[in-house]
Amino acid sequence: MYTLRYLLVLCLVYSVRGDVPRKSPTRLTARASSRANGECKNFPGDAEWPYFSEWQRLNASIGGVLLRPKPAAAPCYPGPDYDETRCQFLVSGTSSTSFWLDDPLTELAQWTQGSSCVATLSPTGNCTRGGFPEYVVNATTAEHVQSAVRFAKDNNIRLVIKNTGHDFGGRSVGAGSLSVWTHYLKSAEFIPSYNIGQYNGMAVRIGSGVEAWEVSNLMAANNITVVAAGCNTVGGTGGWLSSGGHSTVTSTFGLGADQALSLEVVTADGNLVTANPLMNQDLFWAMRGGGGATYGVLISVVMKAYPPISISSSSLSLTTSSGPSMGGLSDVETFWEGVSSYYRFSSNILDAGGYGFSYIYPMENNTYRFTTSSSFPGMSPSAAFDLMQPLYNTLNRVGINVANPTINSARPYGSQRGGTGDRPVNTRYRSRLLPRENWEDDSLFNQTMKAIRTAVEGGYKNDFHFHGTLTSPTEKVAGYPGSDSAVNPAWRKNRMHAMLMDVQPDGLTAKQAIERDSLMQGYMSLLRDVSPSAGSYMNEGDPGEPNWQQAFFGANYEKLLQIKRKWDPTGVFWAPTTVGSEDYAVKAVDGYPNSQNGRLCRVRD
Repeated sequence: MYTLRYLLVLCLVYSVRGDVPRKSPTRLTARASSRANGECKNFPGDAEWPYFSEWQRLNASIGGVLLRPKPAAAPCYPGPDYDETRCQFLVSGTSSTSFWLDDPLTELAQWTQGSSCVATLSPTGNCTRGGFPEYVVNATTAEHVQSAVRFAKDNNIRLVIKNTGHDFGGRSVGAGSLSVWTHYLKSAEFIPSYNIGQYNGMAVRIGSGVEAWEVSNLMAANNITVVAAGCNTVGGTGGWLSSGGHSTVTSTFGLGADQALSLEVVTADGNLVTANPLMNQDLFWAMRGGGGATYGVLISVVMKAYPPISISSSSLSLTTSSGPSMGGLSDVETFWEGVSSYYRFSSNILDAGGYGFSYIYPMENNTYRFTTSSSFPGMSPSAAFDLMQPLYNTLNRVGINVANPTINSARPYGSQRGGTGDRPVNTRYRSRLLPRENWEDDSLFNQTMKAIRTAVEGGYKNDFHFHGTLTSPTEKVAGYPGSDSAVNPAWRKNRMHAMLMDVQPDGLTAKQAIERDSLMQGYMSLLRDVSPSAGSYMNEGDPGEPNWQQAFFGANYEKLLQIKRKWDPTGVFWAPTTVGSEDYAVKAVDGYPNSQNGRLCRVRD
């Protein structure tokens, strides 16, 4: 199997290792550039693009961690890199590895990069760099990050930030960019006693490259609870926390952003600062929910820790069938009444500190499948069973003969885990945070369910499905200091994070992509119409979201914009749909909507 060391050797463009001490990063001054204040970020081939010798000097100053990787799928395409065995591994052999997560370029959404070099046994055309970064700094220290930020700023180069690549909006890629790869900022420690402001309790300090499975292992080793992402390989801080960060325990303890007590940040001028309730308070406020890749590069976070808890879970599955089927429902209306009953009942689950994780899959011949898991942090199996019983009474009354399943045991929230298996896909998220008011009014709830049903009914023909995560991270649950942060206000009133999961076909032309986006926006408008004052979650939202400033940030946007301009006045940090990003746009060479395959240029009125 291919080891990380082997892969990095393949990626290295230089092997120069300088003698510059890492604790004093060298500031490399750029040549005078006529474009320093120009229309576009400097791009490969421009006269102002740094000379080869300047990249060598940068590499030497950071101990040889500058990479110029080739796209990982290059072995699948004709040319000097073609390797049939390796391509077969990329297509079908990575499921039990962390190959794609450990690749310095890969973002898990192929379409944002331009799908210019996908792993396939039947390639068309050639493998090109597309929207992948030009260079990557494999940062293992804050000093590496500082040097990269300064180099990008001094040379007017687009800068992107990437961890594991769990990004479905194009924020971890960018043509002609220098990427800060934080994946190996892996420090993690338990702090038995931590005091700051009004907080006095246990804490952990976690580097921005630590993944959720590693956070879980830290919990298990120290018999504690820390709010972590639900997917094992999502970063435990970074972009997940910076944009909110939901999890199985967010109705009990709050969002990921609500856990932060102190941040270590590299700012746009390359300085390393601390932001917490006592210093740099505006930066501390903004970076907890106000979006990643905007105000600085997160190096580490001190987060709240709690006593250990266990989780009791209960599952439900409903299926319609066009013919005789074991456990299937022959009547579609009864199916939808069952789905509606669960979603209406979910308010009880959330008010008890629980969490729901559901899917609705459209299938052929007007048939459907609904699956959901309800989780109860800190609740005994018998109490969870009793809480769910009224739902099953309702299902039985409407003709769905299912029994409340016995919950045999609760599982520890923090347990030993591993993280493997994720691979690039063409999934595009579109989402809406549906508020509690939609559950409190019968007519509005029925309208909400009608909107969900109408969207799902279009899913089979158009290859998308529905995903609803149910959680209520209120301000009360957020506590101190989480209740005073830049988290999208729509989260505080949330009942359901409703998503249309669009699986885009490979090889879409720009025209086809524009037509498909128009189709999906039509279905999303159904959800927006029943929640006009709500919003959307940027981490699982659409980079083409209409009125994204309101949808992703709500009433916080103007304050966040002021903070952005204070801490990053020259626009060193840019990513799509982040605060202040309307000042620039990507001139996509492929014409694909929201593609990052193109030059980044200023937008002029």
